[in-house]
Amino acid sequence: MAHFIDARATLVNDALDGLIAASGGRLARLDGDPGIRVVLRAELNSSKVAVVSGGGSGHEPVHAGFVGPGMLSAAVCGDVFASPSVDAVLAGILAVTGPAGCLLVVKNYAGDRLNFGLAAERARALGHRVETVIVSDDIALPDAKQPRGVAGTLFVHKVAGHAAEAGVPLEDVAALARRAAEAAKSLGIAVSTCTIPGSPRSERLEEGQAELGLGIHGEPGVERIALPPAGELDVWSRHLVERV
Repeated sequence: MAHFIDARATLVNDALDGLIAASGGRLARLDGDPGIRVVLRAELNSSKVAVVSGGGSGHEPVHAGFVGPGMLSAAVCGDVFASPSVDAVLAGILAVTGPAGCLLVVKNYAGDRLNFGLAAERARALGHRVETVIVSDDIALPDAKQPRGVAGTLFVHKVAGHAAEAGVPLEDVAALARRAAEAAKSLGIAVSTCTIPGSPRSERLEEGQAELGLGIHGEPGVERIALPPAGELDVWSRHLVERV
């Protein structure tokens, strides 16, 4: 599949530079190592809890598009479909965290849990107050030991961001975010697999097919079905929910 890009190696940085240029001065980016991609609010109130999230790029507007008042204080962006490094996450935490502390919103993927978790430990060792919440809203694979964090993460961003903006203390922001994460459930359906820029797309689905629970990185779903009319999607949703 053709894409309007200059080079795959600079794709993420180019996209973030465009986002910041179009933000009207509301967003900024940490200077320094180009491999550390942290987008943050240009104006921050260090007396309030910072809310930080992030993960692999390629799911825009997640995560940098959710940086702003009442949402994220900063987003840490990795390569396409790859978790940001521990150093990048730590840089993001240190850039926005004041005495009120920081909440990390982490999607339930192995790389994100590992790197955000290690960064949180290092930040605590430096004297910062850091809480984490893991989002695992995907119910498409009922036997999954670690349900994926997908669309439900947006609601956790909003709940945590609103509470932080209102001046709620860190422990309460974290508790509200965890309640939102536990309540959020999502079920995806796709008519094609994803495409990594510069790589051919995997054509797994035949014409007229859809896949229930196909992952955001192209992971296999729970079953393939004939593509139903939009008005019948709720039938398939109830069908899977009853199996969970």
